[in-house]
Amino acid sequence: MDQDLDNLLTAKNAQIKKLQEIVKKAIEDQNLITNNLLNPPKELLTKGQSISDKVAKFGGSWAFIITFLIILVVWILFNTLTPVKDNFDPYPFILMNLILSCIAALQAPVIMMSQNRQEEKDRKRGENDYLINLKAELEINALNQKIDLILGEQIQSLFESQAAQLEILKRIEQKL
Repeated sequence: MDQDLDNLLTAKNAQIKKLQEIVKKAIEDQNLITNNLLNPPKELLTKGQSISDKVAKFGGSWAFIITFLIILVVWILFNTLTPVKDNFDPYPFILMNLILSCIAALQAPVIMMSQNRQEEKDRKRGENDYLINLKAELEINALNQKIDLILGEQIQSLFESQAAQLEILKRIEQKL
């Protein structure tokens, strides 16, 4: 009878140790994932990339639009309200049109360079998200396998426990 009880306790201890190892491994793996996500590699930008990002950031802001509208209104008012001899760009505003065309011609490719870099960053972010989702799927599958293992061990332990209890009951019955 004592032998059966010792076997049950040994089986339970082995199961507890196995569960502790699984939990310890999962915690270690989780720390690695967290460290990688919290400390992404720094992006090194060239001077041109940095400038294109700043131009794109300012060129697509309300500050740029409002500033540009104010400059255009001041330009037009100055050249229409001042005496003709002081006008530096009379009515068809040819100089203003030339400056606007130059700004558009220079600003468009710079913004496109910044957008191309942003698109590359988005693509890398998408790949990273895919890898994280794939890892999560693998972790879920691993957890399912661990749960199946635990359930199998518990069922086996129950069967062994019931068998031991039946043996004990048979011995008690024989003694009576």
